[in-house]
Amino acid sequence: MKLFLVVMALMFSILGVSQECTFKFSGKVIDFHDRSVIVGATIYIQELEKYAVSDENGNFEISKLCTGTYTILFAHIGCENKEIKIDLKSDLKREVFLEHHIENLQNITITGEAPKQTKSGQETKISSETLEAYSSMSLGDALKEVTGVTSLSTGNTIVKPIINGMHSSRIIIMTNGVRLQDQDWGVEHAPNIDVNTAGAITVIKGSSALAYGGDAIAGVVSLKSQPFAKTDSLYGKTIISGQSNGRGGSVHTALAKTFKTGWFVAANGTLKRYGDFEAPDYNLTNTGLKSGAFSVQTGYNSFKQGFEVFYSYVDNEIGILRASHIGNINDLVNAINSQQPLVVNDFSYDINSPRQEIQHHLVKATAFKRLKGFGKIEVQYDYQNNQRFEYDVRIGDNRNNAAVDLNLQTHSILAELRKDSNLDRIYTFGLMGRYQNNFANPETGVRRLIPDYDKYDFGAFLTTEWKLIQGLIIDAGIRYDFNRIDAQKFYRTSRWTERGYNVDFADIVVDDLGTQLLTNPVFNYHNISASLGMSYDISTNQEWMANISMAKRAPNPSELFSDGLHHSAARIELGDLRIEQETSYRLSSTYIYSREKFKFMLELFFNHINDYVLIEPRGTEQTLRGAFPVWEYRQTNANLYGADITTNYNFYKGFNLINKTAFIKGYDLDANTALIDVPAIRTTNSVNYTNSEWNNFSSALTSELVFRQNEFPDNNFEQYIAARDEFVLVDVSTPPPAYHLLNWSNEIQFSLSPKTDLTLNLSVNNILNTNYRDYLNRLRYFADDLGRNIILQVKINY
Repeated sequence: MKLFLVVMALMFSILGVSQECTFKFSGKVIDFHDRSVIVGATIYIQELEKYAVSDENGNFEISKLCTGTYTILFAHIGCENKEIKIDLKSDLKREVFLEHHIENLQNITITGEAPKQTKSGQETKISSETLEAYSSMSLGDALKEVTGVTSLSTGNTIVKPIINGMHSSRIIIMTNGVRLQDQDWGVEHAPNIDVNTAGAITVIKGSSALAYGGDAIAGVVSLKSQPFAKTDSLYGKTIISGQSNGRGGSVHTALAKTFKTGWFVAANGTLKRYGDFEAPDYNLTNTGLKSGAFSVQTGYNSFKQGFEVFYSYVDNEIGILRASHIGNINDLVNAINSQQPLVVNDFSYDINSPRQEIQHHLVKATAFKRLKGFGKIEVQYDYQNNQRFEYDVRIGDNRNNAAVDLNLQTHSILAELRKDSNLDRIYTFGLMGRYQNNFANPETGVRRLIPDYDKYDFGAFLTTEWKLIQGLIIDAGIRYDFNRIDAQKFYRTSRWTERGYNVDFADIVVDDLGTQLLTNPVFNYHNISASLGMSYDISTNQEWMANISMAKRAPNPSELFSDGLHHSAARIELGDLRIEQETSYRLSSTYIYSREKFKFMLELFFNHINDYVLIEPRGTEQTLRGAFPVWEYRQTNANLYGADITTNYNFYKGFNLINKTAFIKGYDLDANTALIDVPAIRTTNSVNYTNSEWNNFSSALTSELVFRQNEFPDNNFEQYIAARDEFVLVDVSTPPPAYHLLNWSNEIQFSLSPKTDLTLNLSVNNILNTNYRDYLNRLRYFADDLGRNIILQVKINY
């Protein structure tokens, strides 16, 4: 009897199990991004080690399943794996959305490359590996890696980029998604950015990238931090640099912690310290630099949503060549005619007047959300605080007070909606609002060069990208910007009358104080910008791009309101309230040929600019300190055109030859003369050798030839010099001779452990210790450029 009961129990048990193992789990695998079906996705039940594959309709089915709880893993090439749990008690059907196109929409590996911003624009990327060589230098130095990008410098520590012959307010600089706001109107105001915070830099020539702004007549420089992988990892790097010229160096360290869940936190820090730099034959007194920078960011990043909080701080103290700070026009004449600076002292780490002190704070918060079957929406707020002090050589009670004390605060809000559910038809719409306040401290004891003002900006843009046929992409965009500037400005009554403002702007006078007038100029500007371009793959080895764009730029505060002695520039600058918007009409074309051993790129551009704003010398003006040169803003119609050529040829195993040549011409159509400060033709040739079997050894010998600028406006003038009792020609126009430099760099890498690498880099710039002066260096009147510089860099990746 007992045996019978046991047998019956086993039979019922088996029957029960067999009945419960008849369930099935089925469904469809769908692309979250555009709701298309995903073919060939793998569906894997971990507990049973059973799997299925989705068919041509995205459908799948796994049968003969028992009651229970299961972990299901969905996977597909190009997708982020998805894991779900099911409690199976009956047949179950599910639609499962995988995050496809993730390779296009989200960087999940650290590659050092930035995504392309515009398909038809002239765009060049600088990788993180290249940027690391410039760890101890400035952004302007690093950007010289790009053909067609040069620099406008004040000595060797204040370097501003020039793109296709234009600089300052015509270039938008983006740092980690934020447009930099830091008094960029000054020719001796370098961008306050630590180049070490960038994982990659993208340079876009011209105004085709409308999402950044409509006033980028010259172009856009976009710095982006390294993307963070969705993995549990802790990594970092330290770069230590030392150099002979300036007898100083820099230390940079970066550390990042990432999590598989998508969370991340990272921090960067940089310190730089240099003493007086040296020309081949003498010391460049008071050209030292002390700089500190810090940044931290944290956030969460998944395919569907994410956010980021970012903070950066830059603190620069920059010495300006003592001999460049003239007391009057007689000093300028003597400086130009002298073969060496009028002030040459022994080497020192001291930074005295004239000097600049700048502190820049930046805070950003951004968040995004992907919308199923539609695209992505992103919002951002950022705040910047820029404090600038410029110290003149002064005597008496004001000797330690800044001659220029400017505080610029900026609040910005941005929103962007991207519809990319169909990757053949992508649309992006964006809105921008910005408020800016500039405070010029009246306690300096000096007439304020730039007044107090409030500035309001609003922008809206729409861009689209269409893939018409295989290899052909059309992109287009339109943007509207409104700019309002509301200033409080004091004018000397004599200057007010001299400029004719008493006739044209009598209605903006708020108070008449006798010798000076308080005015309230308010200007509104409405700007329309547009771009149309195409990119066509001629063959697997050839690509052609073309773009036509129109852009408008409202005048900056310096162009409108400058009125007085700009101490760090040692000149009187005069703006003009009548200055209107610039309008640029730019046509560009790019041809790229690429094979395994040979690459060639030709970039052509033509830019016609109505009401082009320029500043140039027009004589002298007497002050209590003596006569100073006067530089005045004016407008004209202008043409700029040129070509940028880049060639890379691997002519033998491990050896390659790189040539970068930039040619540009610029003309003032109204005055029928050349434009001022247009770069001369320059060509760079580099012979490189690399051998991965020799610890990734590489060596490069670079030749840089800069021609003399033979086309320039004649702005020379005569000035009476009382000490000589004669009129003397003040030559502020004639460019210096051509020059040729040789540079050499070597690098080798050692593995210290499976996760730690040591890289050594030894470079020598200006090997032959050549004497030269560059046309675009504002201190060329006073001293030669840098002599030989030996740089040793140690980098540890961990």
